[in-house]
Amino acid sequence: MSIREDETLELEQELGGPLFDLRLYVAGQTPKCVTAFANLKGICEEHLEGKYRIEVIDLLQNPQLAEGDQILAIPTLVRRLPTPIRKVIGDLSNTERVLVGLDLRPL
Repeated sequence: MSIREDETLELEQELGGPLFDLRLYVAGQTPKCVTAFANLKGICEEHLEGKYRIEVIDLLQNPQLAEGDQILAIPTLVRRLPTPIRKVIGDLSNTERVLVGLDLRPL
């Protein structure tokens, strides 16, 4: 088990539920990318009650990171934990679509 997995398990025990490990892939500070982050933050605050971690990855600074999560469009949100990995593309303005994409709401 890696150190990151150990940290995640500890956090999940403290929080009393699964930790959502989220990555938001953006390309600089474009209006769409800024909107996506703001929308994601609002959705997480309302629906995940502190049980989340957001990592923003700017592909203008680190383009090589797109390959690992197979990013083809931006902005893209990747839910790495809990498994399985899920992706949502766009500015995340459709809350219902994001909740379904994160598997927080059934289809």
